[in-house]
Amino acid sequence: MDDRLQNFLRSKIRSAGRQYEDAKRAYADARQSALSELPQDEEGRARIVCRRHVERRAVSLDAEARPECFEEEHPDCRGCVEDVRAGRIETW
Repeated sequence: MDDRLQNFLRSKIRSAGRQYEDAKRAYADARQSALSELPQDEEGRARIVCRRHVERRAVSLDAEARPECFEEEHPDCRGCVEDVRAGRIETW
């Protein structure tokens, strides 16, 4: 293959990789910002209304925006995580 073509393709692939990483970082920053806007107690835990137990809870969220009480198998827990990520979780 021609050296100029190889250099061109290499530069385009690197550029695409940088754009992908920038977009990924921007998404993570925006998500973290949305999570930090949730009301918090004095210990920094999110104040949400648990869908499963229908009660107010102050919970820590992991890196994937899952409350510490999250159970993968329970549909209410999965719905809660979806609401937290979308910013539409009921809070107090």
